[in-house]
Amino acid sequence: MNRFSVKQVAVLGAGVMGAQIAAHLVNCKVPVILFDLPAKEGDKNGIVTKAIANLKKLKPSPLGVADDADLIQAANYEEHLDRLRGCDLVIEAIAERMDWKRDLYQKIAPFVAEHALLASNTSGLSIGALSEALPEALRPRFCGIHFFNPPRYMPLVELIATPLTQPQVLDQLEAFVTTGLGKSVVRAKDTPNFIANRIGIAGMLSTMKEADRFGLTFDVVDDLTGKRLGRASSGTFRTADVVGLDTMAHVIKTLQDTLSPETDPFYDSFGTPEVLKALIEMGHLGQKTKAGFYKKVGRDIMRFELESKDYVPAGQKADEVYGRMLKKPAAERLKLLRNAEGPQGQFLWAILRNGFHYAAVHLASIAETARDVDQAMRWGFGMKQGPFELWQEAGWLEVAEMIQADIDAGKALCKAPLPEWVFKGPVAERGGVHQPEGSWNPATGQFQPKRDLPVYQRQIFREQLLGENAPVFETAGTTIHEDADIRLWTLDDEVLIASIKSKMHAIGPGVTEGLSRAVDLAEAQYQGLVVWSGDEPFSVGADLQAVMPAFIAAGVAAIEDVEAELQRVMLKLRYAQVPTIAAVRGMALGGGCELAVHCAKRVAHMESYIGLVEVGVGLIPGAGGLTYIARRAAENAKASTGTDLLPFLTEGFKAAAMATVGTSALESRKLGYLLDSDIVVPHKDELLYVAIAEAKALFNAGYRPPLKRLFPVAGRSAKATILGSLVNMRDGGYISQHDFHIASLIAHVLTGGDVEAGTLVSEEYLMKLERQAFCSLIVNPKTQARILGMLSTGKPLRN
Repeated sequence: MNRFSVKQVAVLGAGVMGAQIAAHLVNCKVPVILFDLPAKEGDKNGIVTKAIANLKKLKPSPLGVADDADLIQAANYEEHLDRLRGCDLVIEAIAERMDWKRDLYQKIAPFVAEHALLASNTSGLSIGALSEALPEALRPRFCGIHFFNPPRYMPLVELIATPLTQPQVLDQLEAFVTTGLGKSVVRAKDTPNFIANRIGIAGMLSTMKEADRFGLTFDVVDDLTGKRLGRASSGTFRTADVVGLDTMAHVIKTLQDTLSPETDPFYDSFGTPEVLKALIEMGHLGQKTKAGFYKKVGRDIMRFELESKDYVPAGQKADEVYGRMLKKPAAERLKLLRNAEGPQGQFLWAILRNGFHYAAVHLASIAETARDVDQAMRWGFGMKQGPFELWQEAGWLEVAEMIQADIDAGKALCKAPLPEWVFKGPVAERGGVHQPEGSWNPATGQFQPKRDLPVYQRQIFREQLLGENAPVFETAGTTIHEDADIRLWTLDDEVLIASIKSKMHAIGPGVTEGLSRAVDLAEAQYQGLVVWSGDEPFSVGADLQAVMPAFIAAGVAAIEDVEAELQRVMLKLRYAQVPTIAAVRGMALGGGCELAVHCAKRVAHMESYIGLVEVGVGLIPGAGGLTYIARRAAENAKASTGTDLLPFLTEGFKAAAMATVGTSALESRKLGYLLDSDIVVPHKDELLYVAIAEAKALFNAGYRPPLKRLFPVAGRSAKATILGSLVNMRDGGYISQHDFHIASLIAHVLTGGDVEAGTLVSEEYLMKLERQAFCSLIVNPKTQARILGMLSTGKPLRN
């Protein structure tokens, strides 16, 4: 079978979504041309170039590295349609107007290559109706592709076929957006707003309606419907502000225009809320206009009040009794909420009941299986569990009876009964819609397995739903050694995997000992070692709480012993006789960063945040991080024509002294924590597969560790230069005296201490300097105050 190769993509429309889709394509090294209308004045690419420039300013950034915006090629429909012939995929992402989209299709159709796929990024328009504007030859290669906003960060992509779309088109596109762009795919039916927006917007409208009915303020509702409920931390109204109130109103209008009381029994609940109308009329569209349900005034957060049409101080919290209820097991939690007497509890039960009711009634019309609904809500709306998962966990028939009782009593949003399959047949008998053999398909009356495309063979532990009971990484494979801190195991008897088990994968003495054991085992019996812990973070660094008892009992000598052992293990990883691979996902901070950089190679998920952050607790990197920076500076200088080491040290010094963290794997590479030879993986669930493959490839290529060698340091003259700039910062009030002291110690280590420029040193020599500086700080009262502050509040203390 021919592989679908995407050498270049065209994105049509340089608006918010089109520009950010183009940005994410560039993040993933996919060449992209961004089109829009010709500008009426000046450069005809003006609309696109302005959009590209704006990408650099957006927060959160749609780009892994801001400068990569320049890699997006600008084009316009008047001059450059011929460039579409060189594109393998064309993504249309213009405004949500059926007539505009159809007109554009007629314009571009003659220029779309015969092999290319054409897809519309629409949030809810009929894909079938859109396809009618295309020539017959192109219709089999056309489908819907709905990215969620912002495209870089949101996992969900919905794919929607028309009756004429060739099956292999969706298979090819699913493989590309999964491996190539790191997205998680759900296939939706061609119904208004598809799956996630259909369920999600109905849920938001229900929440707004019930909030009004129970007299709850926006901030209380957001407190109740955020993390406490297992949903996105932004809750409901803050999420609406992020999405854009005009966008939300458009999605609501799609429901109003394309549905009716005959096609949707919940139709009467789709009215645009009065508060939403008022805000849109005022031009308050949410985050993009800096005012919506909330706005920031100075440092204060204000919330909108419909009655006065003005903003009042926000910050109200939910009654803590409901916070405690929401921590209970699912079955107990739902019963407590249903029987609650207070309005907040009644509100919570109402929105959960409405969500269950809506999802069950519409499952057959909007999705193939219950899995599609639950995964869409996880990936598109940041829910910890989809509606069917929570329902199943709480007890299928018990919850169904509570829902139906409310429907019968007129408490629900509509009178439509729950479908018959809820109470009779396999779902009722098995206790839920998700089973090991698959998820419920109401059209076939069977539990349908997941799609098993070749791309999913790369996901060794594919994200699963409650009830599927697939193998999990915590117990899969063969365990070689396991204790409270680490598990050493293998999937194939060829590559050893080390999974850190401590909280946040912090590195304490037990983890250090486990990693040392892992290297010994890997060298003796395996082709390589992969450090991968299954979920985020990779590691937040040293476990300060674990070493504090030793410090209290034996003083600084105990800390020096712990640091010396950790440094020894870092070098053991670096010089192991088999390849050691750090499979990085999420945060790799402090000691986690040092662990990653000392492995032979790194395979990092795109959303990896790597940095040396020890100054935040008044320390310096103590497990070889500064030694790594100094060695890399020497290596980079040797590869260049310059002889002065200081310029090659500057960025590393700044990164360590300012605790700079790369905000993506791409930015971490610019900071030097990832090398050009390291691999960035777009999809989190492919990380282990790629890391194991890399270990085997290096082993089969005859891997040998680097030879130990001495390298030059910048010496006392470079240190004096750095200290001069630090004095200016201190005297100008930019840093405190303790900050100055810490940064001076970093400079001391990085430049090799009190030696001449060009002096050759070993890694062990610099690590000793690190250790001495680290231990001098740990007994400093100001550092101790910073450590205690971080442990008690989770926030850095500036003193």
